[in-house]
Amino acid sequence: MRVLLVEDDVHVGQSLFCALKGADYVVDWVRDGKSGRDAIGNAYYAVALLNMGLPGLCGIDLLKASRAAGNSVPVLLLSAHDDPETRARGLDTGADDFVLKPFNVSELLARIRAVLRRTAGYPTSRIGDESISLDLDKRTFFYNGVESSLSAREFAMMHAFLERRGTILSRGQLEERLYGWGREVESNTIDVLIHAMRKKYGQSLIRNVRGVGWTVMPGESSSSTPGGTLSSRKGLLAH
Repeated sequence: MRVLLVEDDVHVGQSLFCALKGADYVVDWVRDGKSGRDAIGNAYYAVALLNMGLPGLCGIDLLKASRAAGNSVPVLLLSAHDDPETRARGLDTGADDFVLKPFNVSELLARIRAVLRRTAGYPTSRIGDESISLDLDKRTFFYNGVESSLSAREFAMMHAFLERRGTILSRGQLEERLYGWGREVESNTIDVLIHAMRKKYGQSLIRNVRGVGWTVMPGESSSSTPGGTLSSRKGLLAH
């Protein structure tokens, strides 16, 4: 999953960058408010971490501009100011959470997971349903009663599908969720990932809409075995 980090303190930023990378997030790190505003406006992010005391454009103003532009990216504000008025102003401006510095990295990662699951509309760390789900805490995949582990890119791809279950995602939209700045996008990465997931979990796991993209349909479980084919096929309407 792709994360935007907007932090001007090099020490804090480096620590966060390493912690997020260690948790298998793809991280884009910028160090001033204007760069953060441009990044949010021009790329997809699962979540953004904004320091409030940024040069050029403070975190509150960056958040305000983002929300005014209609951007709904989940935002965690980071601040050393421990006063109720500052926290209230940040939350009222549109932040999804407020994290006080200095913070515990484990708690911050848990808060990110909490924001991600609320954004997807789920009350616990598992997003999905009984037939298919992801555990954002344990980073495991459940499919038809079987729990397994995924690679970081497989997990990010399935999160994109389950976060917007039933929505058709194009190749470009999937690539944007898997890659950060300066990372070369291999032309067949998405095809390889989808092929691998279908081989392990069955052809019906991810549906192709020819010429449009791929989707994971809501309320369905696989009727095929790994590496097999669908026993029955249903029509899929593009919308």
